[in-house]
Amino acid sequence: LWQTREAHPTTNRILPLRPSPIRNTEMLYPIFRRKPRSNFFVALLCAGALIVLVLALKCGFVATSLSATGPISQTAAFKTVSGISRLSQQMYGGPYSHGIKDHRAVVRAGEFADIGVVGSDKEGLLDTSRMQRAENGPGIKLPEDKRQRIAVIGSGLAGMVTAMDLADAGHKVDIIESRQFPGGKVGSWVDKDGNHVEMGLHVFFGCYYNLFGIMRRVGAFQNLRLKEHTHTFVNEGGELGALDFRMGGIGAPLNGLKAFATSAQLNLQDKFFNAVALATSPVVKALIDFDGAMEDVRELDSITFTEWFMRQGGSRGSIERMWDPIALALGFIDCDHISARCMLTIFQLFAVRSEASVLRMLTGSPHEYLHKPIIDYLEERGVSLQLGRRVKEILYEQDENGLPTKVTGFVASTPGGNAADESMKYDKVVAALDVPGIQKLLDDPNLRKVDEFERIYELDAVPVATVQLRFNGWVTELNDEDLMKTVNDNQGDGNAPGMDNLLYSADVDFSCFADLALTSPDDYYKKGEGSLMQCVLTPGDKYMPMSTEEIAERTLEMVHKLFPSSRKLKCTWTNVVKLGESLYREAPGKDRFRPQQRTPVENFYLAGSYTYQDYIDSMEGATKSGLLAADAIIEDTLKGSSTSGRPAELNSTPVAVAA
Repeated sequence: LWQTREAHPTTNRILPLRPSPIRNTEMLYPIFRRKPRSNFFVALLCAGALIVLVLALKCGFVATSLSATGPISQTAAFKTVSGISRLSQQMYGGPYSHGIKDHRAVVRAGEFADIGVVGSDKEGLLDTSRMQRAENGPGIKLPEDKRQRIAVIGSGLAGMVTAMDLADAGHKVDIIESRQFPGGKVGSWVDKDGNHVEMGLHVFFGCYYNLFGIMRRVGAFQNLRLKEHTHTFVNEGGELGALDFRMGGIGAPLNGLKAFATSAQLNLQDKFFNAVALATSPVVKALIDFDGAMEDVRELDSITFTEWFMRQGGSRGSIERMWDPIALALGFIDCDHISARCMLTIFQLFAVRSEASVLRMLTGSPHEYLHKPIIDYLEERGVSLQLGRRVKEILYEQDENGLPTKVTGFVASTPGGNAADESMKYDKVVAALDVPGIQKLLDDPNLRKVDEFERIYELDAVPVATVQLRFNGWVTELNDEDLMKTVNDNQGDGNAPGMDNLLYSADVDFSCFADLALTSPDDYYKKGEGSLMQCVLTPGDKYMPMSTEEIAERTLEMVHKLFPSSRKLKCTWTNVVKLGESLYREAPGKDRFRPQQRTPVENFYLAGSYTYQDYIDSMEGATKSGLLAADAIIEDTLKGSSTSGRPAELNSTPVAVAA
């Protein structure tokens, strides 16, 4: 070790003086200069690191105050490891398989084991009981004199989840949506030729406890298809790398150590420096003190992941070959621009919970297999979904200084815009919008006098382009050219050749992609046709000015770059969806600007994955925000107040039924 100063790779800002591991591999043992023939050495290092951690625990070198009630036993501290075999059995009906054939049967049987949280987990990121809470609903039925008329602006996941809980509690709910289809950023629709089109690529991580509970409530959980427990990287020329978490039923953190030690995506040198960085990160602390580790992670929101990783001794090779594709898939921005908090939050979950890194995808389009079951549930409870209505102005009472004190409703366009705008009065209003949507809605001089609202304008969103390419064969089949070209009418339900999973790449502009004809065949497989490649171009800044034809052509060339054999196939159909503003940009220092669901203005609430819920902008984040907003409204309805200013709490157990 020696003292060093180095410049940040993007800003060229000189980082603070710090100890740094030796970077010059010529000074290290010759093994680092040779092309490795095996991963034995790194596997040995990882095993040694785990042994050191165990010894540290046993010798008392690590804090033993692991729970709110005091120290816990060594057995309890490692229950995430010892319980993983039960988790695998209950969640998948057996150990992680190397070939999952009957996806629906596996998913129906899937149940999460009730493994206790290690230490405290006040935000509930590890609390599997949240799934039961989301599945059961708010657990309260308001008396008639407490039931109110409530509007939810926006029909994305956050808005629909908010409406579900409010309707179950007895409120009369209207959902107002400006688009002609529901779903928000997870929206999908059918074009004039019968093709299913969607925005983005939607993958369900195993730690989406709240969303899974909602899906169970509406009968949609069986619409998920379980994927093998691997994260596969496709490199130029069809070379593959992977994080293979399968370990015969053994789970976190051991399967994660094994996945990194055996991955071909990193060379031996990068694996070493990667291990150094992660071994000194809050991820290790999370194994014994999850809340303490999360506090450490939150304090890292002011720097990028690259800054943090390089300070910890990580290598640039690890960033470029592994972490950039993952960061781009999660937040649509790379490691040089994404907050360390965002990335490390995910790492914490992967390290502590084995199911967190397990992937699922819908068996078809989001509209058919996610939104329709939710809409049916809402309509059965009297919720009105009004499409094609744009909210133009919030109506509110104000004090003598013009400061809004109470929201009373809004002005909205009529469906089709053929009649005069309509003033609509409500007891409470929930704005369940994305960042650009809420910024437009609150762009009123008086509303922006409210500090919490003005801070929202410190947030911005990332552009993204989603490209669909259909072929007359199977693009991701790399081993058999005859199979690649074989197209028949019996290749639905995942029976076609190729890779049935989410895929990453470090060598092209789409960091994540999938063959939807394989992963989600019910809507995306067409008889007599082959792959439907869905590629997400992130960040999409440079593609926004381009025509859709040029974007499709460039994406096709990138597909050929990864899969050279695909040049022997014909691309038969293309589609491009450009979103100038998508996920909110999880850049350093932005977390503090995320608002709570309960606002300082009476009867006005916020929902959406950008609002504060201690998770990233995602489907799970949107679901959590909707549940938090509904909890706040129900609590305020019972108390007769909506301006307490403190955050809502997501109940892990149902609320008592009101008399």
